[in-house]
Amino acid sequence: MLGQPVPAKVQTDAMASDAVAQVLCALLPEGAQVVACWRDWAIGAGGAVTAEACPELRGQAEQALWDRQPAQVQDPLTVVRAWSNPEGNARMSVAASLPAAVPPAQLLAWENAARALIGATLESERAQARVVTLEKSKRLQQALYEIADVASAGLEMQEMLRRIHAVIGTLMYAENCYIVLYDDVRRTLRFLYFADLIDPYVAEPDREFSEEEMHNSMTMGLLRHGQPLRGPSPVVRQRLAVAPDVSHGPDSLDWLGVPMLREGRVCGAIVVQSYDTPASYTDEDRALLVYVAQHILTAVDRRQAHDELEDRIQERTHELQRANRELQAEVIERKRAEKLQGALFRITDLANTSPTLEQFYAAVHAVVDELIVARNFYIALLDEDGQALHFPYSIDERDPVRQSRQVSRGLTEYVIETGAPLLADPAVIATLTRSGKAVQHGPAAHSWLGVPLLQGHETRGCVVVQSYSPQVRYTAHDQNLLTFVAHHIGNGLSRQRARESLRAAHLELERRVEERTFELAEANAKLMAQIGERLRAEQRLTYQATHDALTGLPNRALLLDSLAEAIARAGAGQGGHFAVLFMDLDRFKLVNDSIGHAAGDELLIEVARRITSQVRDGDLVARLGGDEFAMVIHYHTDALEVTEFAARLLEALNRPIWVAGRELFPAASIGIATWHPRYTGGEEMLRDADAAMYRAKAQGRDRSAVFDEAMREAAMKSLDLEADLRRAIKGRDFSPHYQPIVRLSDGQVIGHEALLRWHHEHRGLLLPAQFIALGEDSGLIEQVDWLLYEQVAERIAHGVDGYVSVNVSPRHLRSPDFAERMLALFERAGANPAQLRVEITETALLDDAPRTLHMLQLLREHGALAQLDDFGTGFSALSYLHRFPISALKIDRSFISGISSEYRPESVGLVRAILALAGTLGIQTVAEGVETSEQLQALRGLGCDYAQGYLLGRPGPVLGEKVL
Repeated sequence: MLGQPVPAKVQTDAMASDAVAQVLCALLPEGAQVVACWRDWAIGAGGAVTAEACPELRGQAEQALWDRQPAQVQDPLTVVRAWSNPEGNARMSVAASLPAAVPPAQLLAWENAARALIGATLESERAQARVVTLEKSKRLQQALYEIADVASAGLEMQEMLRRIHAVIGTLMYAENCYIVLYDDVRRTLRFLYFADLIDPYVAEPDREFSEEEMHNSMTMGLLRHGQPLRGPSPVVRQRLAVAPDVSHGPDSLDWLGVPMLREGRVCGAIVVQSYDTPASYTDEDRALLVYVAQHILTAVDRRQAHDELEDRIQERTHELQRANRELQAEVIERKRAEKLQGALFRITDLANTSPTLEQFYAAVHAVVDELIVARNFYIALLDEDGQALHFPYSIDERDPVRQSRQVSRGLTEYVIETGAPLLADPAVIATLTRSGKAVQHGPAAHSWLGVPLLQGHETRGCVVVQSYSPQVRYTAHDQNLLTFVAHHIGNGLSRQRARESLRAAHLELERRVEERTFELAEANAKLMAQIGERLRAEQRLTYQATHDALTGLPNRALLLDSLAEAIARAGAGQGGHFAVLFMDLDRFKLVNDSIGHAAGDELLIEVARRITSQVRDGDLVARLGGDEFAMVIHYHTDALEVTEFAARLLEALNRPIWVAGRELFPAASIGIATWHPRYTGGEEMLRDADAAMYRAKAQGRDRSAVFDEAMREAAMKSLDLEADLRRAIKGRDFSPHYQPIVRLSDGQVIGHEALLRWHHEHRGLLLPAQFIALGEDSGLIEQVDWLLYEQVAERIAHGVDGYVSVNVSPRHLRSPDFAERMLALFERAGANPAQLRVEITETALLDDAPRTLHMLQLLREHGALAQLDDFGTGFSALSYLHRFPISALKIDRSFISGISSEYRPESVGLVRAILALAGTLGIQTVAEGVETSEQLQALRGLGCDYAQGYLLGRPGPVLGEKVL
């Protein structure tokens, strides 16, 4: 790591170092001894010594290396010199023991030779160290590309993880590797992948291990610890306070595990270990595995999301196919029903419009023939005494004249006698004949279908169709159709007979009038009952309008009415003291997003029950919507009673609850506003209680806060500041301050970043941190930004060296005409867009990717390039670096501040990885927040292109010049 001695594997070779001492010794008289020492920022500490050099001589050389002003050596035969290289990043010393005095000129020449030889040796070693560093960066870059390719290759999960394991093996020793996923809500883990040369365990990705099963596992200890760990198994187990347990696998000589984080929460881990080689892993391996682990988590999440999406698509496809089949069957059935309904309507109409029965029968035959094959069709009717069978209508291709006959054992008589339809083929007819139940009159039919003809509830005839061809066979469906038709034919015949009973119908009518009168009386009684039911419905509607449908609690409207009454009574001195509590559930959105809104509703119902169980008679509990509740709590004299009630309520809420098979621990933040004569309405008390609730959330959640004058003063200051902000926009009281961006190779200023400043009329110069949040909340920040963009365009139009970069928030990129508006602004000002750089965040790229890509391409076509600000603090996904036209990455200051600290060695590895990534993609890099010379030197050594920070130049109203 930077500024630390490198391991023995990469230090200067001993033989080469001693060769330096031998060469220097050869330049002195025979019998001389030489010791050389050095400290270098890149390759660490080292030295060279001749074989006969005494320990005192070595000590003098090493002491001179650390002393800025070496002490004078009293012995004239001992020479000690120390110096630093011109860059100041290396310190060297040499000490020589002479057998005799040496002329000063020869000694000076020897000293110059020592300086040149040692300097050349260190430069050679630095070059070798840079080669090793570049090779490691190349391997890391290749590994990240391979992980991204494997994640998008559509492989099965185990094959994808096997290939990722192979990629990790190219970066470090990883023969023994496993990956686990952790559910911190259910406190379970799954071994998603497991490969080990000694441990025979086979991963079961779908099996969950509880925390109780794995309590002696180093893996579970790592997940609870949440930080990377390495070392021998006993050492790691001691740090994690985990007892030895052979059931969790054999111990290793070196163990390296890093957690995988998602939004700061531990969601898994990756572990590599070595059973035969101690100290197999270094701090650099640990930092490298931390970086790779996040990309592995991204790959696993993407794979799981892809699998879940495919399952949902397949399930939805099956549902659509099934629905389509059902819909098609329903359409066919509906068409068939419509056809049948139309036929029945026509038969009903024919019964009323046909002049004669013969015409009625013929028309009915035509209708039946549209529904089924009815080439051979006849209607048979019994006479009044039931002894003879007549055929008022008959059409038959083989029996043209069907004569009336006495009732016998024919198929027609069999249907009339049984009163049931008969669908018969030759086999059925033969069976009936052999049993003596029926015989067929006339030509033999291949398929015979007859249905009874009813008049009222009495079977008075039969309707028959028959086929003499094997190609026509009647089915049960045809039987049902003919049954419906026969029913309507019977109705038509009944109408004929109804004429004869018209007189009896008049008598029947009078009887029905009396019955109808009685029914009207009953209907009147029912109407009175309905009126009562309507009044009850109105009461229910009134209740629903003032109460929450989910929990049954009063809603906001009823709460405000009750508050208005309480405030009026308190103002008149007729009511007691009371307070309004505004409660919001903590992290309720996570419940809805993870286990669904139904589970969220169940949780809200239980929360409402727990709240109502804590209040007293006379208090009011209301649900305002979502996960917000409000309470009106009365107290005697001391408002401390309300805070004690809030504490009891939070304790009751914190009790566990099982929802959708998961154990949840509800928590809430409560704001309290006590009654004061200044309140004139319930909305004011709700507003102040809401403000106190947000104070409770800011203090850590799961607590209460009381609204006080400090909060009121802060709210008033916020309102005043918003008013000042609106006046400042009208007065154009904003200006850019330019901070230089410097090329590290020669110190040349190649551009500036325009930073927003507000010239407040009373408070002086304000930084964005003092008003940007208010501007975002009120939406005024967009107007402020455009005032800044306008001044930047005018400044570029008047001439600048290099470019000027401006910050563009995601809010601007949601506007479809942002790029066109920016280009139009530069055109009006007469400024060159090629001198503009827009700085956007990683979140802006992923918010609406197609729209953002179009805007950036349009700006690039006019010369305005895009820079990615705060790189490394967001998603850091490789895909958008290929998709979007990004010209430069700005490395976040949090990484820069750590590269000069020995307690954060991982920062160097991350910065080196970012620089390697940018170099591979041909993208420039700008380091932000450079404040010390150590950081500057480290960035130069790592090969960073550009930098900005207070060390290089503070923001100011004028453009700067060369600063290094």
